[in-house]
Amino acid sequence: MSLTLLGAAEVMARLADFDAIIDARSEDEYQADHLPGAINWPTLNNAERIEIGTLYKQVNPFEARKRGAAKAARNIAAHIEQHVIDKPRDWQPLAYCWRGGQRSGSLSLVLSQIGFRVTLVEGGYKAFRAALVQDIVARVPKLMFRVVCGPTGSGKTRLLQALAKQGAQVLDLEALANHRSSVLGAVPGLAQPSQKHFETLVWDQLRQFDTAVPVFVESESKKVGNLSVPTALMDAMRNSPCLNLQLSDEERVALLLEDYDYLTRDVAYFCERLEKLTELKGHEVVKRWQGMAQSGDFATVVMELLTQHYDPAYAQSMQRNFVQFARAAPLTPTDRSAEAMHTLASQMLA
Repeated sequence: MSLTLLGAAEVMARLADFDAIIDARSEDEYQADHLPGAINWPTLNNAERIEIGTLYKQVNPFEARKRGAAKAARNIAAHIEQHVIDKPRDWQPLAYCWRGGQRSGSLSLVLSQIGFRVTLVEGGYKAFRAALVQDIVARVPKLMFRVVCGPTGSGKTRLLQALAKQGAQVLDLEALANHRSSVLGAVPGLAQPSQKHFETLVWDQLRQFDTAVPVFVESESKKVGNLSVPTALMDAMRNSPCLNLQLSDEERVALLLEDYDYLTRDVAYFCERLEKLTELKGHEVVKRWQGMAQSGDFATVVMELLTQHYDPAYAQSMQRNFVQFARAAPLTPTDRSAEAMHTLASQMLA
């Protein structure tokens, strides 16, 4: 039998050493957040976890443990039959549950009895989460951020994508958050991750960056949709050198109509999102925008949204929050196209 306990900090440094990372918690716990690359093998599924927890509180712990053991044994057997039979002798998994206790311990014991070298996260997910939060704070000051600024529709995301394709280090917070960071930024049918999982995704990116090479990131606000950017990262971004990306108003409108084409295809949804601006812009203005959208005059709506709402707010935010924005180097692509962004990215990395 080979079963090893490993502290959370050491697990963080050695994630790549394991052939599989197994989350033994229920499906809902896994969905809320999990270690990078983890697969879900519930020792107790959602319904079973609730059933055993209720039995533990309403009857007694001994009865709950008996029932829980029977269910866990059946689930572990199923996981072995489905996922383990074809594994070689040198397969080395890492396993964890909420606190590194009974659920992952039971699974790990059976796997180790088979003959696999199994590592168990000491303190489980809870300990890993605490170490991750601390590690974000420790890692951020070591990185050199370059903040891509520019008003809405200037192509910041397109530029980040072009930089990434050419091998630059890029932290795309909007991609990690499944949101375009504005009142119109929710992507239909695409849910945002939980706050904890967003932070795990951010950490997973940060840990892969070379501290000797710049990291390009967009000038986000503190919140991307419903998610908060980690405070240490937000502070570092706001104090980092800035780049100011500029496109003409006409190019910005065209870019937004391309990138937000789902709004023009679903006018009712577009009008619903515009309704969110009523408190800021007033009923009369929003109703007029909704009317133009319903008549198909999307270009005018977008132009007025830019000049009357987004641009003034963005200018105030940049001047107030990003310390080096006044000294930002200008970036002027010839147009909004992928080719123009590719050329600009090449020039930036030359």
